Amino acid sequence: MGDDGKAVSSYAAKDIQVLEGLEAVRRRPGMYVGGTDVKALHHMVYEVVDNSIDEALAGACKRIDVIIHPDSSVTVEDDGRGIPVDIHPEKKKPALELVMTVLHAGAKFGGEGYKVSGGLHGVGVSAVNALSEYCEVEVKRDGKRHFQRYERGAPTSPVKEIGMAPKGQTGTKTTYMYDREIFKGEMDYRFETLVQRFREMAFVTRGVTIYLQDERDGREMEFYFEGGITSFVRYLNRNRTVLHPIVYVDKEVDSTGIEVALQYTNAYAESVYSFANTINTVDGGTHLTGLRAAITRTINDYARKSNLLKGTDSNFSGDDTREGLTAIVSVKHRDPQFESQTKVKLMNAEVQTQVQQALGEEFGTFLEENPRAGKSIIEKCLTSARARDAARKARDLVIRKSALESLTLPGKLADCSERDPNKCELYIVEGDSAGGSAKQGRDRHFQAILPLRGKILNTERARLDKILSNNEVKALISALGTSVGESFDLEGLRYGRVIIMTDADVDGSHIRTLLLTFFFRYMPDLIDEGHLYIAQPPLYRIGHGKKIFYAYTEEDRARILKELGSARKRANLQRYKGLGEMNPQQLWDTTMDPEKRTLLQVTIEDAASADRTFDMLMGAAVPPRRRFIQTHAHEVRNLDI
Repeated sequence: MGDDGKAVSSYAAKDIQVLEGLEAVRRRPGMYVGGTDVKALHHMVYEVVDNSIDEALAGACKRIDVIIHPDSSVTVEDDGRGIPVDIHPEKKKPALELVMTVLHAGAKFGGEGYKVSGGLHGVGVSAVNALSEYCEVEVKRDGKRHFQRYERGAPTSPVKEIGMAPKGQTGTKTTYMYDREIFKGEMDYRFETLVQRFREMAFVTRGVTIYLQDERDGREMEFYFEGGITSFVRYLNRNRTVLHPIVYVDKEVDSTGIEVALQYTNAYAESVYSFANTINTVDGGTHLTGLRAAITRTINDYARKSNLLKGTDSNFSGDDTREGLTAIVSVKHRDPQFESQTKVKLMNAEVQTQVQQALGEEFGTFLEENPRAGKSIIEKCLTSARARDAARKARDLVIRKSALESLTLPGKLADCSERDPNKCELYIVEGDSAGGSAKQGRDRHFQAILPLRGKILNTERARLDKILSNNEVKALISALGTSVGESFDLEGLRYGRVIIMTDADVDGSHIRTLLLTFFFRYMPDLIDEGHLYIAQPPLYRIGHGKKIFYAYTEEDRARILKELGSARKRANLQRYKGLGEMNPQQLWDTTMDPEKRTLLQVTIEDAASADRTFDMLMGAAVPPRRRFIQTHAHEVRNLDI
């Protein structure tokens, strides 16, 4: 008994549960693939493909095929060496069975099988097997074909020989069906998400072909890049004006392979991506720190040496040297240490020095040998430094000015009475007519309305100082309460949900894209932390007798008319061109009532693709924008989502 008279549960060796092997994965999928959501579903595919990529890194695989079948089972096939099938000397089981059923059993853990490997969580394909209804593996090796099937991780029979392999052919083919007992709810693979990931994999694994086929709708894509990450930089800069040829570094420092490709453009944003063992480390890490430090130091050294910085000018800051920079750093390390299970940040301290050393030497030499390129990079940095200074003054002015104004809130803001930001919503609407309807239709207790007039400034083509002088942007920043750019602070956010509500026409779509560009560039944390949403107003109002239906898509309209049957001839159909056409009650019922509305949450699932879309729609190059808009014109409703 404890002091308070309650029984204390026993805590001894016999009470500690030992989760055996794959049972642990099934009980705690979050530890192994990061959860049971749609992101984890895609992680499973990457995990299997990573095994094939490891074969490619070892020089043994040239082609990887990924097929999504109509029932959402997935096949991954490569032409690597094939997983060994002989009996393991200690475990007395075929190596294939061990790889598929024992965590950490892959060759990558002995240090001999692979010099470097991706393997998303180092748990390999066995975790995928554990989380699958079934998984089948066929291995071509030594002229024979071997096969084994598993159900929820357990083999249904021993590894068996099923015939001869075609002469000279080797490789591994894995087909699995994710377990719907674990991945519950409506979820499926997104072709675009897989395309994005495989494109990156092909860029950072030079000379491998990755083919993706979606049998659900017949789409297919194939990736092969002879130039590796140089091709990646060229791809990212395809709609930008570049200032010099791509600088490429490929070195090995203390058995860490380091590849860097970089190029400056006349854009204002920085596009930098880092990879460790082919995995996109979205939160950066020591390799990214090394890259940035090398660039800043090399540029400052060169500027001083070439007398391009006058004695009075202080050194460039890191921010000055990153404007307009497109760069990829890809490292291959024998023993990568990551911050968390999902491998988004590389932690090996020595990598920073290694990258700094490798890039510093090569970039310095490039600047010496290409004075014209050197001069245009320094000029870019100087302009950036001056603009940053002007922006700081402008920002201070905005903050100082707003401190003097009463409560700093813009006059046009119709605020709500609730003071807990988590319960508050801010609707950003275009124009006064929609603003009027929204102000009357809202729930004043927790919904605030901020009408913006006309198009807000195109933030892709303007620097922060210019943006801050725009009245609409000023109103937006002061309403949100977070400040902007470097002094952005999420703590000050006055509304838990920030909702963009624009018309369903091309103009509305443009304004929505402009707003998204602004948030993406200057308040990315707002998106990352899940505060930004897009309202979905209906496209049609269908009246029949006393009944009213709202259709949010063309499919909705067709379905409602079909349900009305023969009565549809008497139905009154109204197409909403703008929010202002709805009376306040209709706007509340369809778009603002939390019980009935649909909100789309804006995510930066992939900053790279968002960056490219914004760049295409907002950058200076016209032809790709025209091409993009023509291609996507029929989906103009989802232009920016």
